[in-house]
Amino acid sequence: MLFPELRPENLDMKLRLKSGQHGYTLVELLVVVAVLAVLAAFLLPALRTRHTGQQINCINNLKQVCISFRQWAIDNNEKFPMQVSVTNGGTMELVESGIVFPHFQVMSNELGTPKTLICPEDASRTNAFSFIQKLKDSQISYFVGVDADQTKPAMFLVGDNNLGLGGVPAKHGLLRLWTNSPVEWIKPRPRHNNGGNVGLADGSVQQAGDAQLRQLLRQTGVATNRLAIP
Repeated sequence: MLFPELRPENLDMKLRLKSGQHGYTLVELLVVVAVLAVLAAFLLPALRTRHTGQQINCINNLKQVCISFRQWAIDNNEKFPMQVSVTNGGTMELVESGIVFPHFQVMSNELGTPKTLICPEDASRTNAFSFIQKLKDSQISYFVGVDADQTKPAMFLVGDNNLGLGGVPAKHGLLRLWTNSPVEWIKPRPRHNNGGNVGLADGSVQQAGDAQLRQLLRQTGVATNRLAIP
């Protein structure tokens, strides 16, 4: 006669108990899934709200920068710094160098604070504490359209610097764009849901995906736009 503990019905019970100790029942799995779904329902809107808030802050930054350019121009014969000689307080002779910070530095009174020059979604950069001391391109998130002219309101004036051509990120310095250039927002450095913001010479700020960015470029009214990339 088999020992009681070796009887088939007893072995089957032990296996069921052992399995129950180390696994999840269907009910338990459903509970876990339900809890995760509830958490996702709470967290995802919060993440969307945070993302939307950062994009709005970036737009506000660029609007302030555009206003600063136009205010500066009022005192300088309706010209932006890039069109005014250094001896007269502008940055014209520095355009070919491709550096960015001087174009903003000469507008320190209009801008008020260098914090305005950092996109809230640009995690690779930290803001400068002063326009005078140690301001450099690595503390700026926005390009400058060095050929921007108030008489051509659709030209690029400023915008998010995470640009590229044909999948290749734009390097620091002057980026030359023709009306048919395959310009895009570089995805390895995503901002604003893989889009970006562009401030035009008329003071407006446009939100754009890749297709809208190329459309804006075609609408600038000039054959070439030169952008100083920080």
